[in-house]
Amino acid sequence: MLLSSVAERVYWFARYVERVENTARMILVNNNLLLDMPRNSTLGWEPLVSITGIADKFYEIHKEANERNVMSFLLMDSGNPSCMLCSISQARENLRTSRAIFPRAVWETLNDLFNYAKENKSAALTRRHRYEFLSHVIDSCHLISGKLSASMSHDQIYEFVRMGRNIERADMTTRVIDVRADNLLPKYDEELKPFDDIQWKSVLDSLAGYQMYRRYVHVRVRGVEVLRFLLQDLYFPRAINHCLSQLEHCLRNLPLNEAPQYALVKAQRMVRNAKVGKLVNDNLNEYINQLQLAFIEINAELTSTYFEGKEVSHALYYGEPARTASA
Repeated sequence: MLLSSVAERVYWFARYVERVENTARMILVNNNLLLDMPRNSTLGWEPLVSITGIADKFYEIHKEANERNVMSFLLMDSGNPSCMLCSISQARENLRTSRAIFPRAVWETLNDLFNYAKENKSAALTRRHRYEFLSHVIDSCHLISGKLSASMSHDQIYEFVRMGRNIERADMTTRVIDVRADNLLPKYDEELKPFDDIQWKSVLDSLAGYQMYRRYVHVRVRGVEVLRFLLQDLYFPRAINHCLSQLEHCLRNLPLNEAPQYALVKAQRMVRNAKVGKLVNDNLNEYINQLQLAFIEINAELTSTYFEGKEVSHALYYGEPARTASA
């Protein structure tokens, strides 16, 4: 029988590893986007703070959302519980207290990433070494996922890994859409219209989706098609529809799944029945807010069903307080 405390640690380990990768890619893509945009562009580093959902905390620490402040906040600032270094540390702690059920190679890779990030964290503050540092972090996260898939038994424990990974992915996808699309919808500055393709490409790149978009959609990068792809595609790993389908498969293999499945079905209907063209011209932000509330409900049902009836989190968001399950 799988202990609830173990299930919780496994779930949060997977979420934190996914969060680390998301943060690294988000920074890397924004850095490249700014190089392609005109010098007088109003785009900058502030959108990255908005994506995290904890802008208020950022402005308690920093007065201005300039490059260095945002980099520090996202990478190493102790005032940000979801900074990259904190997320790596939390993933490591959850794995350390569950080492007996994971392949040793996974622990070694995560420990190497922890030591590398601690020793080289200041490198990402400089443009000269940022690409190398962030690429190493992303590759390490991929290596962890690959080792889990290839060398860990695909049993109930692994289902909690998959659930943590996919709910974190779905949440990040909604946040990228919410912040980036808000800048790219028709109401935005006409002077940047010629650069729309570049910006929509950056939305896809933030989610590692550009090549798969071109493969399946077969059209130039257009806002409505990008949104439809990221919301409703069934095969792309970071499309919300795919993430929710993976959650469905996981829950089928777990007991006591009625309440989480009920919450999941509501979110799936929201995604699959969405009229994307209408959302673009109507109120995409409100739709995304409702979708994130649906994710909150899924997370709450998972918590109350599988994690020993501990206090249910009232907020599922990118910047929520660090969670390390009790041993």
